[in-house]
Amino acid sequence: MSTPLGRHRRPEAAAPPAAPPGTSAGTGPVAHACAPVRSGDVSGTPPSTATGPHGGSRPRLVGIDAARGVALLGMMAVHTIDAYDDDRTLSLAWTLSAGKAAALFAVLAGVGVAFASGGHRPTGRSWRADAASLAVRALLIGAVGLTLGYVVPSAYAAIILAYYALLFLFAIPLLSLSIRTLVVLTGAIAVVVPVLSHAVRASTGLSGDGRNPTFTDLLDDPLGLLGELALTGVYPALPWLAYLCAGMAVGRSLLSSRRTVGFIVLIGAGLVVGARTTSWLLLDVLGGRAELGTGARASMTADDVERVLQSGWAGTTPPDTGWWLATTAPHSSTPLDMLYTIGIALVVLGVFILIGRTTTALLRPLAAAGSMTLTVYSLHLLMLGSDVLPGGPAELVIQLAVVVAFALVWSRYHLRGPLEELVASATGAVRRKVAAAGRTETAGDRSGS
Repeated sequence: MSTPLGRHRRPEAAAPPAAPPGTSAGTGPVAHACAPVRSGDVSGTPPSTATGPHGGSRPRLVGIDAARGVALLGMMAVHTIDAYDDDRTLSLAWTLSAGKAAALFAVLAGVGVAFASGGHRPTGRSWRADAASLAVRALLIGAVGLTLGYVVPSAYAAIILAYYALLFLFAIPLLSLSIRTLVVLTGAIAVVVPVLSHAVRASTGLSGDGRNPTFTDLLDDPLGLLGELALTGVYPALPWLAYLCAGMAVGRSLLSSRRTVGFIVLIGAGLVVGARTTSWLLLDVLGGRAELGTGARASMTADDVERVLQSGWAGTTPPDTGWWLATTAPHSSTPLDMLYTIGIALVVLGVFILIGRTTTALLRPLAAAGSMTLTVYSLHLLMLGSDVLPGGPAELVIQLAVVVAFALVWSRYHLRGPLEELVASATGAVRRKVAAAGRTETAGDRSGS
């Protein structure tokens, strides 16, 4: 059964007594808004200067890396700041970031997947090359995540990378889909998959253990690990595929158009308002809130329920009553939570793209860190797992200073972050090999005919 979402060094008193705490979850010199920005999302996407679907060169926008930097900052804040202040109110860090930062991270991963294929719908030989490249990227990122699982206790942070690896594998069949199809699929997955997950978990008793996965888990119980990564973990890949689809649709849009970006912001705002309004109607008008403490969670008081709704669950809600699906609690992966956080991600992404078209100087620190998030996220987790920093706001400030300084200095001399370079080298080699094999096969068919 799902447990309330925990956080770094969380006091026992902050958790609802009926449910033990789980785990938490989260360039080079920038000269012009339309200048190519270094690659660095967690997917290890290569620099995007390829021709987009509307023709012409479509380099990455600075605002995208800055938005990715915001997602990274939010995840770091949730990992280092307690969920509740001394007066028992939800902390500002959790109010702003819990559930939202990780969702923004996932949507931006979808943007990166779209950029990796040049923003177009690959077919034939191009699709095979992109698919092979994405599969290798998934394996490498998964390997990094499983390695970090040995270093970072789950009580400090839930590592997202192994879930990302499975997300990228799930995305391979989606590479050739149109924007319209991706949008429809986003809505369908966000609404249907959480309901199916609830039904499956209610009938089978499946639940995640909240631990960060490692290679040991992969070798000892590969099917169990797959189930956790796909359905019961902190970042369940099946419902989270909605985030990736939304990001892929954005990545294939004409982001050089202010009108298009403004439309994305409006869609996001509509999703935010619609999801929260629907949740309010279901819980407070139709009486769903009173039902949340029933069933297996009957020992939860009204205060316990409110704290859970504020601080969230570890990936899934309890399957004892369907009313949990009406909530927007952080990391609950309910239909309304998915739509709400997709909306926030679209608003943040669109706003930063628009800001990046006007000025880049203010975005440079965020864009620098956001351009190499695989490296910076891993560095953050290593610092978190070392347990030598003071904890709380002081730790967040120290970590931010370290990762931003590293990103700014490194990007002055290197095209990509160190881990991004390894991923890009491997995926690029696979892409070229598959493409060359396709050309050889085509040439052989022509000579034979």
